[in-house]
Amino acid sequence: MAQAGPPFLNQVRQRHPDQKVQVWFQDEARVGQQGRLTQVWSTRGSRPVMVRQTQYKWAYIFGAVNPLTGASSALISPTVNAVVMSHHLAMISREAGPDVHVVLVLDNAGWHHARALKVPDGMTLLFLPAYSPELMPMERLWCWMKEHDLSNRVFEDEAAIDKACAQSWNNLTPERIQSITKTQWIERAN
Repeated sequence: MAQAGPPFLNQVRQRHPDQKVQVWFQDEARVGQQGRLTQVWSTRGSRPVMVRQTQYKWAYIFGAVNPLTGASSALISPTVNAVVMSHHLAMISREAGPDVHVVLVLDNAGWHHARALKVPDGMTLLFLPAYSPELMPMERLWCWMKEHDLSNRVFEDEAAIDKACAQSWNNLTPERIQSITKTQWIERAN
């Protein structure tokens, strides 16, 4: 009996018949002292004052989620490169488990294609078309985190940025991740 789903997923399932195939999404976001201002509630007629920093310290969050289960994996780093990305891929693979083959959907950032990138055996990379952030559920998650936890703030130093990023990520429940990253084509494929 043929399995339903996109042809690419069916090919992965055929190549790994003894493993469960899960689709995860991975992306990076920069958070720092040059944050953004968002709307806030206030009394009618008032103009709330917000401080905006203009310094140049930041951190990168490497994040990955499974929209069907709400499982997630994150890594905070001062930079982006193939070495850090390789560590994150290993983390995702461990999080998914040894009996799971992960199809990781990601954009075309340079470090995603680097020769130095080490992709675990239990993972297949699937690249999105160029310039298509609307296809990446992680973009919605970054937006939610920035609007709820990481905007309208002043960060003293890199440690404060790292702490805020970790707190924001750790506040995400599997149910919240599922609601933000819900993707219909994955639901139909599974």
